[in-house]
Amino acid sequence: MRIEYEPSHDVLNIEFLRDVPIADSVELEGVIVDYAADRRIVSLEILDAGKRTTKGPLEAIDFSILK
Repeated sequence: MRIEYEPSHDVLNIEFLRDVPIADSVELEGVIVDYAADRRIVSLEILDAGKRTTKGPLEAIDFSILK
């Protein structure tokens, strides 16, 4: 998984599957879901992320793996 934030465009991208081609994209109110041909989610892109979440969204990351 890779998480990127581009402050100049205020876009947050969460990539779940690397090197998997995007076959379809659906946008719902500024959130774009990219799908592979087999309907797995390749990535999520949040437009205007600082307005929709918090200023500097990467500063708020708290990553945990629950087992």
